[in-house]
Formats: sequence, C-alpha cells, structure tokens
Amino acid sequence: MTIEARIRELGNRHRSLDETIQQEMRRPTADPTHLRELKQRKLRLKEEITSLETRAH
Repeated sequence: MTIEARIRELGNRHRSLDETIQQEMRRPTADPTHLRELKQRKLRLKEEITSLETRAH
C-alpha cells in the first residue's frame, strides 16, 4: 500500500470516527468515557495522518 493510499484510508477512518462522535454527542445519555475514547482514537489517527503526510513530501 502506498503512503497516499494509507493516508486516504486513515482519513476515511478519521471521518467515520467524527461522525460516530457527533452521533454520540447528540444522544441525551452520551457516555463521557466512551466519547473520550473515541476522541483519543480520532486524535491518534490525525497524528498518524500528519506523520505520513510529512514523510510523503
């Protein structure tokens, strides 16, 4: 898999996690622990994407 393809895959996962977070936040009984875990996963994906983009250029 090329770096560009990996970046696209991670970007898709990042967007999907963002949608999941938004859905969770709209729930009246949103679980703060679950939200924190989702946000941490999203941040790790963003950091990996940034790292790969730096290596690609």
